[in-house]
Amino acid sequence: MTLFDHRREAIQRRNAPLATRMRPESLDEYAGQRHLLAPGSVLRRAIDEDRVPSMILWGPPGSGKTTLARLIAHATRAHFEQLSAVTSGVKDVREAVSAARDRLGQFDRPTILFIDEIHRFSKSQQDALLPHVEEGTVTLIGATTENPSFEVISPLLSRARVYTLEPLSDEEIGTLITRALSDAVRGLARDNATLTEESRSFLLRVSNGDARAALNTLELAVESTQPDEDGNRLVTIETLEQSLQRQARYDRLGDQHYDTISAFIKSIRGSDPDAAVYYLARMLDAGEDPVFIARRLVISAAEDIGLANPNGLAVAIAAKEAVEFIGLPEGRIPLAEATIYLASAPKSNSAYKAIDAALADVRQGRDEPVPMHLRNAPTRLMSELGHGKGYSYPHDQPGHFVEAENLPERLRDRSYYRPGLLGAEGAMAERLKEWWGPERYLPDQSPTDDLKAPPD
Repeated sequence: MTLFDHRREAIQRRNAPLATRMRPESLDEYAGQRHLLAPGSVLRRAIDEDRVPSMILWGPPGSGKTTLARLIAHATRAHFEQLSAVTSGVKDVREAVSAARDRLGQFDRPTILFIDEIHRFSKSQQDALLPHVEEGTVTLIGATTENPSFEVISPLLSRARVYTLEPLSDEEIGTLITRALSDAVRGLARDNATLTEESRSFLLRVSNGDARAALNTLELAVESTQPDEDGNRLVTIETLEQSLQRQARYDRLGDQHYDTISAFIKSIRGSDPDAAVYYLARMLDAGEDPVFIARRLVISAAEDIGLANPNGLAVAIAAKEAVEFIGLPEGRIPLAEATIYLASAPKSNSAYKAIDAALADVRQGRDEPVPMHLRNAPTRLMSELGHGKGYSYPHDQPGHFVEAENLPERLRDRSYYRPGLLGAEGAMAERLKEWWGPERYLPDQSPTDDLKAPPD
């Protein structure tokens, strides 16, 4: 490496975004993923003993996949070589492998080949890695936000271990924010920036477990805050809101799509309108195709409601017709009505209230993890990771009902659907109280609200 290379790297480090500058320099500084890195865990022992296997790190953006790969290399005696599947091809892989072979032969130093977004490699590109991983020329660490069961070829998957990374908790994000504000070398301490309790809570909430988003939003907000006469910067919620870039909740072809629709259908089948309408809100807020949701409602009406209440199919088809006719955002209301009807099966504006209350929770809070027993589990890998574990099929139980915690843990005290007192909904309310207990489904005490038209 030349003097110019050192200078270039120093400039890049200085000008890098805050999230890059604040990357931890040791595993002890690493935030999150205690299930993987706690003392005595399988992965931690492998790192400490310098016998790291090839692996796929699967997790959402900002969960620390790249950082973990770098720290693994740093904690061992391996050379770290990084490629991006977005910009690299087979030629780059061959060059990296050739250098790794020379390094191993001349200096007895192994190489960790880190491939970011490995799911973007084609089948032939992934095939090119196989012999080198098999021979041990390189230790492969691939990072992906997509389900490896679908995005990584089976031969490569069989030669690597899959480790699942979770979104960071608010406490872990808070630790990173505090560290960034107090670090004068890599962080923002020289800007004398502070957050109010309200703005700190807001930043934790909107970061949605993404450390990168939290730190880069913080940096832009600090830079956008004018110092007072003493040189101090007090970052407000308004400045954070202006600095925040809205993130895509999920890829409509990815795991969140399958997990959320699975939870939606299983919540309907489980006679839980609160959980069902919450997952409906998640899909709508993420931009899911409303006609796709309507088709699933039709399937659910035929499969899970059936002749026990033939009107369910009519309601589902009516919702589909309404959505195709009026579109979104107004189409969210007939979707909610059909969802609650099917989940409660044997009218009012309670559906309108339910979906808007659920959407308010979705938009104001972080995306809570889908409970493991509701997650989609179409492959052996996902089953081994606990997806679908503990799910009880309602049709196998007396009364075709299973009392279960279908909402995410932090939202288990929510009750979005408040039955009205008019028409057939009174009988529906009695049935729900019998299933879930009278304290959960209190009736709407303002029956005249049922006669009010929704605002334009």
